[in-house]
Amino acid sequence: MRADRIIPTGVLLLNLGGPDSPAAVKPFLFNLFSDRQIIRLGPAVLQRPLAFMISSLRARKTRRTYEIIGGSSPINNMTFLQSKALEQRLAEETATGSRDEIFKVFVGMRYWHPFVEDAVKDIHGQGIEKLIALSLYPHYSAATTGSSLSDLRRVMTGYPGIKIRAVESWHDHPLYIQALVENITKGLLAFRSSSPSSGVHQDEVHILFSAHSLPKKFVLEGDPYVDHIMATIQAVTAKINVPWSLSYQSKSGPVAWLEPSTEHILRELSEKGVKNLLVVPVSFVSDHIETLYEIDILYKTMAAGLGIRLERVESLNLSGTFISALCDIVLRETKEAVWRQ
Repeated sequence: MRADRIIPTGVLLLNLGGPDSPAAVKPFLFNLFSDRQIIRLGPAVLQRPLAFMISSLRARKTRRTYEIIGGSSPINNMTFLQSKALEQRLAEETATGSRDEIFKVFVGMRYWHPFVEDAVKDIHGQGIEKLIALSLYPHYSAATTGSSLSDLRRVMTGYPGIKIRAVESWHDHPLYIQALVENITKGLLAFRSSSPSSGVHQDEVHILFSAHSLPKKFVLEGDPYVDHIMATIQAVTAKINVPWSLSYQSKSGPVAWLEPSTEHILRELSEKGVKNLLVVPVSFVSDHIETLYEIDILYKTMAAGLGIRLERVESLNLSGTFISALCDIVLRETKEAVWRQ
């Protein structure tokens, strides 16, 4: 069969999104705080008015933060680069196999352009009938993957001809674990090679897995996020024997969040005499404000004040092993798919 007559299988990468300009910060925050699956701001009828108020109050400070890292979030561009790398890897894999199949990869963001509805409109316009929705959050939470998939299912009610297969979690995929191990190994080597005469041995480096925080109520209601994070860490530390801790960053709002916070752990590790710390942003697959500002600037500065040298593991971004993990997930899901509308 000629490849140009094959209807592609669509792959939709789902991600958070981020403001792509200073002017986008306020509407991005409004979209974020309007989502009741993340945080409920009083009765449902008040969600959007309160979201507008909060986004208005926070916009100026948040814009200043983005200015420090270049004026916008890099997550949008990086997700597009990941989509192109994945499409290329899928093309290579199917070209060398016996499968007469082609893939087209799209990007749909939850809180900023391109929104999921824009991506699905494009998918429909290209005549695609089967779609794999792949969340770029490795660890399932109702606040992240759950919210993105709910949004997708809402949009899909207008496109009954497209069948969907959703990938909700891949926190223990062997290639994802290997990608983390590779980057952690590079990070450990950076301590050793920083000074030939006084390099730090691996045993002298403490690993801090810093995950994005989550309101505690999600876990109390059965959300598997923490279990998934722990499963990832256990798989990684089975391959790298290092002392480690887990903390949570990026909390916002008045509700109770997961603990311990990264700030608290930094102080605790300092009291224990830790001098060399390698931070692994375990729940993030690309750079954005939480890595480039929170970890690289805020936490690094705080650690220095506590007498700790803090370095960060590279984000997965365009890691070849990470892209291979996404490729394997897509091919596996295609093979096992029971397509549903």
